[in-house]
Formats: sequence, structure tokens, C-alpha cells
Amino acid sequence: MRVMFHTLILQIISGIAGIWLATEFVTGVEFTGPVKTLIFAGAALGLINSFLKPILKIVALPLRLLTLGLFGIIINMGMVWLIDVYFQELIIPGLIPLFWTTLIIWGLSIVLFLFSKGSLKKA
Repeated sequence: MRVMFHTLILQIISGIAGIWLATEFVTGVEFTGPVKTLIFAGAALGLINSFLKPILKIVALPLRLLTLGLFGIIINMGMVWLIDVYFQELIIPGLIPLFWTTLIIWGLSIVLFLFSKGSLKKA
């Protein structure tokens, strides 16, 4: 149970930080709302990644096998796009900025999970 909660918290942190980093470094990506809304958007992305993504990965398993796992990036892009549609303050104009935003969030998530593995073993 503790590991599952830890994973959820890391997903939320990576969603918040990833959206913020994308607004800073990806051309065209903007967030026009207050910081509180950015935190809600990142938290929503983290929750979607924790609960909806595993279901989508199972449903899309044949496509993921056929494309040697590359369809996973499409699943991730779809989830970031859902957040873009739901939160009007987040502006991602097109597929290329959506792709780079998704890669930033994915990479940040991997880095956070790698650094947190040591803290899980110590606890």
C-alpha cells in the first residue's frame, strides 16, 4: 500500500513539474492561469497516469506489441491532450508541442522514479 501511494505522489509531482517545464521550454506551450490551477492540472495528469494509463496499456497491448512499444507515446500524448482540453488555461498548439510536452513529462517521471527507488529500499 505504501509503494502504491508513493507511486501516486510521484506521478502527481511529475505531472505538475512536467507541465511547468513544458511551459518554460517548449515553444508555443503556455499556461495562462494562476499557479493553483497549474497544480490542479498537474495533479489531474498524475491521477490519470496512475489510474487510467494502466487500463489503456492493457487494452492497447496488441498495438504496443506491433509497434514494439512505440504506441505507448501515443497513449501518453492522449492523456496530456485530455488535460489540455479540460484545462482551458493550458495551451498546447499542435502535435509537435504536444509531443515535446509529453516527452518532458515522461522523462521527468522516469528520473523521479529512479531517484526514489533508493528511498523506498531504505524505508
